[in-house]
Amino acid sequence: MKKGFQRSDRVAEQVRRDLADLIRVELKDPRVGMISLTAVELTPDYAHAKVFFTTLDSEHLAEIQVGLKRASGFLRRELGRRIHIHTLPELHFVYDNSLERGASMSQLIDQASALSDLTPED
Repeated sequence: MKKGFQRSDRVAEQVRRDLADLIRVELKDPRVGMISLTAVELTPDYAHAKVFFTTLDSEHLAEIQVGLKRASGFLRRELGRRIHIHTLPELHFVYDNSLERGASMSQLIDQASALSDLTPED
């Protein structure tokens, strides 16, 4: 039997889109500038949502996290006005370092490739 998107996947994606829009348009906190929401994971009862984000300004990560935590109540309330589900999730923001890890892995591969080009072949 082919399994499509489950309802929780659709709700998580809708939460991600609406939160991204709210952060971009409504949030006035200067600490929370250029961030991108990469994913949202909901608990089965929709009580909690892990919101994964990334930023180009990783040197100010602590300030961004404080700003997001401070704005979570506002974002949750505004999200409730946009999405009508029985339980509105409590928002937990988690930094997603996969882009940085990917870039460093790519750099390591490039370095290893450059070294292998320098070694003589038998």
